[in-house]
Amino acid sequence: MALLEVSDLSVQYGRVTALEKVSLTVRDGEIVTVLGANGAGKSTLLKAILGAVPARGGGVTFDGADITARPTHERIARGLSLAPEGRRILISLSIEENLLLGAHMRRDAAAVHREMDAIYARFPNLAERRHMLASCLSGGEQQMLAIGRAMMAKPRLLLLDEPSLGLSPLFVQKLFELIRELNAGGLAILLVEQNTGKALGVAHHATVLELGRVVMAGEPAALAADPRLREAYLGDGG
Repeated sequence: MALLEVSDLSVQYGRVTALEKVSLTVRDGEIVTVLGANGAGKSTLLKAILGAVPARGGGVTFDGADITARPTHERIARGLSLAPEGRRILISLSIEENLLLGAHMRRDAAAVHREMDAIYARFPNLAERRHMLASCLSGGEQQMLAIGRAMMAKPRLLLLDEPSLGLSPLFVQKLFELIRELNAGGLAILLVEQNTGKALGVAHHATVLELGRVVMAGEPAALAADPRLREAYLGDGG
């Protein structure tokens, strides 16, 4: 069943077209990855899905409802959550306070605390320092905190924007193991990522953007074997 449908979505910043008639589908329990170079429109796509930037044309449907004109807070309440590029945690707040920010729209306090306990069980390094400022964390730990914060919104679809950016190889490996685990638990994921090899390794479907347009889409194995993709993105081994 289609959970997210993006249909001919266009976004413009002034006179600059950031997205032009982009379409993709994410089904329940699926990982879809969006690939492309810097400036391809990948982050803009996630922001438009979440309602952080307005659509000039096209539409977004989530769980059967047209959300194209709905505000961001309503989209989050429906089950969309974003772990943004650059993590954007608040280093002046504690680890636990950062996590609670992800649940700020929820009123089910008991369930919120159960899910926080589950996040601490998944990320012991966060649990040990839950009352310390988030500034004490390494880059990889900050990324785990950003994902944990997004999970506190209890999403049905998790949007991940360049989660491996700036991480050590060890943390990149841990990150993609985490993505597999979350998906195995039933969570649908829309993954924007420049680490093409790793992204294709976890995805069920892939879309490639260039200058705001879809230039390739299909099964990851087929795209990985395509000479155009290999030359553009896999030449360094992904």
